[in-house]
Amino acid sequence: MQATEVSAQATEVSAISLRRPNGIWRNVRQPHLRLASGLAFRYIVLVCIAALYLFPFAVVLTTSLKPTSEIFSLPPRLGSDHWTLDNYRAALEAMPFWRYLLNTAFISTVTVIGQLFSSSIVAYSLAKIRWRGRDALLILIVATMMLPPQVTMIPVYIGWNKIGLTGSYVPLLVPQFFGNAFFIFMLRQFFRGIPEELIDAARLDGATELRIYRSIVLPLARPALVALSIFAFMWAWTDFLLPLIYINDPQQYTLSIGLYSFFSEHGVAWGALMAAATLMSMPLVAVFLFGQRQFLRGIALTGIK
Repeated sequence: MQATEVSAQATEVSAISLRRPNGIWRNVRQPHLRLASGLAFRYIVLVCIAALYLFPFAVVLTTSLKPTSEIFSLPPRLGSDHWTLDNYRAALEAMPFWRYLLNTAFISTVTVIGQLFSSSIVAYSLAKIRWRGRDALLILIVATMMLPPQVTMIPVYIGWNKIGLTGSYVPLLVPQFFGNAFFIFMLRQFFRGIPEELIDAARLDGATELRIYRSIVLPLARPALVALSIFAFMWAWTDFLLPLIYINDPQQYTLSIGLYSFFSEHGVAWGALMAAATLMSMPLVAVFLFGQRQFLRGIALTGIK
């Protein structure tokens, strides 16, 4: 009996200790609820930011599927009572879309191949090979990132024009095999994370630097290489200024120039214009979704925010 009373008193004391001054029971799962509420708030913020960025694309997509009479309806709305594909037919008939698509795909593919080869091998030499002047060259490469492209655009064009290569794809493709400062720096940051013991062991086994680069470094750097490929593809696919400067033949136009030409000739055909813009952006979305996991991993591992 006495043991029962002692147990009841202990229970009452513990219950009192769990009370707040206002008499409400303290929630023993309060830390978990605080963590869950914090995560929920973060996801809500991320969803709002994602919706903000996706809204222009949604406007372009829905406008491309609306009839002309509903594009400028008041009040404006995303939906439509009569969805149609006539705008896509008009866009494909108004310009040689598939020709422009093939030209853009060719330039983008060669750009990716050139940057993968040149930037990766330079980054490997800066990260894993010890030679005099290496740090000074790295500083010089990073310094070129601070130089606006408009500064070098005119002298570079004059140089290509003097050797008679303007009006072709050569000025767009050849520089891609000489590296890019941003890609070199990004890959160097990733290569520095590869253990030196692994490289030294390969050297002791008699492997050359080229063999180490090809058989050890490149397979381990797949996430960073995928990130580089997506960046290079996106920049080449959407590039407008350089093709506008160097390409004169309409049969060699890229999608960006073709879209601008279509806009200037059909300035009031907003439905067809939005349809052409949607078709142009679809390959970019597909490439990003295909390499999304490796892309995010490569960005995280290289420390580039």
